[in-house]
Amino acid sequence: MKNIIYISSLFLVLTCCQKAKDEPAEPIKYGSNNGKYLNIQETKIYYEEYGEGTPLLLLHQGLGSIENVGDIIPELSKHFRVIAPDAPGHGRSEQADSLSGALLADYCSAIIDQLKLDSLYVMGWSMGGNTALLLAANRPDKVKKVVSGGSNTKSSGLTQEGRDLLKEYTVEAVKEDEEWLKHYQSMNPQPDQWIRFWEDTQQMWAREIKVPDEKLAGIDIPVLVIRGDRDMIRLEHSMDIFRALKKGQLCIYPNTGHDMPESKSEMLCKIAIDFFKGSSGKEARH
Repeated sequence: MKNIIYISSLFLVLTCCQKAKDEPAEPIKYGSNNGKYLNIQETKIYYEEYGEGTPLLLLHQGLGSIENVGDIIPELSKHFRVIAPDAPGHGRSEQADSLSGALLADYCSAIIDQLKLDSLYVMGWSMGGNTALLLAANRPDKVKKVVSGGSNTKSSGLTQEGRDLLKEYTVEAVKEDEEWLKHYQSMNPQPDQWIRFWEDTQQMWAREIKVPDEKLAGIDIPVLVIRGDRDMIRLEHSMDIFRALKKGQLCIYPNTGHDMPESKSEMLCKIAIDFFKGSSGKEARH
């Protein structure tokens, strides 16, 4: 009888193990995956970490959060220690007193110092791409390579379609976008202050200069400027950014708009990994 019970129990365990093996793992909810907080200028900043190796600070788009770069975290984290923060007022981070490229770069600089990162790469998209450029200019002691995607150093760098689109992003329009507002308020620790966040964002968009020319020209590390050929950034503007960089590289990916981290996540990862891991000895063009 004891042998029968033992065999039955063993069969049950093996069956459960096989079932667990066959069932797909629960997908990770990037941006809502038990991250940590840093206190920067009396503001609680949320971040998540994945993988090991050289630190890679991953910066999301404006009005977004870690969720918006969630499609590229799995592959990047196979090669790097990915550190993905929510910018002030975005995702699960508290709001700062205002929003600007300089402020976002200062907060990222504080993240580098608080986490005691000796050397790192930076990758950002759109607003995050602008911040990555500023961080490269401000912290040459720490930042070794940068991928700046869908970035514009000037508001005039947007296409007319892009500028018209931003003008439509009014507070009243947000109230009508119930899905976005409900999701934002469900995540953010200050859900009742969403109007101030939106107005701060609009003021940041309205500033003509995102990255001053002298900052861009002073960057002395390899920088990959990447964008889709159908981005809402003028192609000429992306070319100007590339030409202004001392050690710039340029990638224009076909049949792709401003949503490359979502629509072409696999290819974006391949390009970024190749750039970060490639030799920097032949990066300079001057």
